[in-house]
Amino acid sequence: MKAIKILISGMIFCSMLISCSNSNDKIQAENEKFIENYFKLFNEHKWKELSELYVENAEFKDPTFGNGIVKQSKAEFIKKYTELNQVLPDLKDKVIQIYPSGDKNMIVEFVSTGTAPDQSKFELPISTIFTIENGKITKDFTYYDNFEEAK
Repeated sequence: MKAIKILISGMIFCSMLISCSNSNDKIQAENEKFIENYFKLFNEHKWKELSELYVENAEFKDPTFGNGIVKQSKAEFIKKYTELNQVLPDLKDKVIQIYPSGDKNMIVEFVSTGTAPDQSKFELPISTIFTIENGKITKDFTYYDNFEEAK
């Protein structure tokens, strides 16, 4: 009888593990599609639609903001990317790899390309950690070398 209880407990435990794993896989797949849509909107320069993927006052970490975390509204996000797009009209991002990290974070490795105002072409490798909660980006932590010329 004790062996049967242990067997049943083991089966329930395994079932729970499989259920959690399947749930996590589903969330990661949904988040990956979310990120693919994000970069589609980015490359189409649809800044308003892109801003709708964020919560109001999302947290950003970006070399252009200096060190630390900055909260930015959707309106500020749209303004920033509209101005950037005026300086870099052919700005595009090519996703290299998406790395799921748990059920909330997606790490994205990509290369940003475009033509600078002096007509020089650039390629900038970037990594961003997106935190996605309830279908919206709450954190966007971006890392790259900030175009500093060698001195």
